[in-house]
Amino acid sequence: MLEGKAAVVTGGSRGIGRAIVERLCRDGAKVVFTYATNEEAAAEVVRTVQADGGHAHAVRLDLADPGGPEQLMKTAEAHLGGLDILVNNAATVHTPTPLAETDAAVFDNVMAVNARSVFLTIRYAARQMRDGGRIVNISSLNTVRPAPGIGPYVASKGALEQLTAVAARELGPRGITVNTVSPGATDTEMLHGSNPPQALQAVTGMTPLGRLGQPSDVADVVGFLVGPDGRWVTGHNLRATGGLA
Repeated sequence: MLEGKAAVVTGGSRGIGRAIVERLCRDGAKVVFTYATNEEAAAEVVRTVQADGGHAHAVRLDLADPGGPEQLMKTAEAHLGGLDILVNNAATVHTPTPLAETDAAVFDNVMAVNARSVFLTIRYAARQMRDGGRIVNISSLNTVRPAPGIGPYVASKGALEQLTAVAARELGPRGITVNTVSPGATDTEMLHGSNPPQALQAVTGMTPLGRLGQPSDVADVVGFLVGPDGRWVTGHNLRATGGLA
């Protein structure tokens, strides 16, 4: 379905990002993805994709670096020979802290990774992406179910969702679709690292489908949006949550 397509995925070495990279490669796209620090995890993704006959290339990048996102896009375009698909998946979280006690530096870092980098990659794509391209931004159910202590994270994802809405309207005349996917509780290292077991049991009990999401559940939604069947969907926020809203 994606043969000949060139894709960039940020945060592609683990969890949801890895599942997205593997899904796009299985569908025939060539993918450049970023990772922050875990070189072995990134190398494992490349090996897995290559063993399946696909093409993936890992780039180590600090998305908080103001010049990093645009340099990534230039590098990826040169490596791939163009740009058809952009998936902004990378995100950082922070220790839950009341707003009154949250350091401004924490807010700045979360916004830099989760929102500013998305703005910069979309800005580049708006100039360089081929007509008929696809942009998908990964948000969170927390924007509609906010919890105490995660103000910077929720603010950053809210900004991402609004960038999606604007970009969909600006890029629509070129046939480029822009959508958000908002996962619910998904079985990843990040989820387990930031939530106690009792919280995960509680959210599973509240989810109509009765389980945590799997990274592949989210990746398959992304695969639909960037493939030919997603051509008539733009400006939407698809909540991949197992029914939790």
